Amino acid sequence: MPKTLYLGREPQTFTPGQELVLESFFQQSPYGVVFEDDCGTGYFYAVHQEEGILDALHIYDVEDVADRHIPSEISILWSEDLGLAALDINGYIHAVFDFAAHAGYCRNAFPEPYGSWLREPNRLLTDELLDRLLGV
Repeated sequence: MPKTLYLGREPQTFTPGQELVLESFFQQSPYGVVFEDDCGTGYFYAVHQEEGILDALHIYDVEDVADRHIPSEISILWSEDLGLAALDINGYIHAVFDFAAHAGYCRNAFPEPYGSWLREPNRLLTDELLDRLLGV
């Protein structure tokens, strides 16, 4: 059965390279996610509400974003069962955390997997993998 992704919070307009921290947590799940732009890079984090950061996925280096001067729309999406969380920028999924599989995927597969939480060595998010995760 295909999984649908729902807004975890209202979309927000931002400009890459301007400081931003965007969090999404739910009372019924120990997991949450955080997007952070520290004015130099954008990262998406998987977080356990008691244990802290579980994984980090590189989204962009600000200097490499060609249209960084144009405001963008960012959303955090969740599956209904809260097992998947995705980072959407301008209608494009840049990263996904699969909490059940203990896996994190992004378009540039960086950084390499590390830490005891991760069970999946593949980090590369492709459209085919996204379809598989969503059951399409």
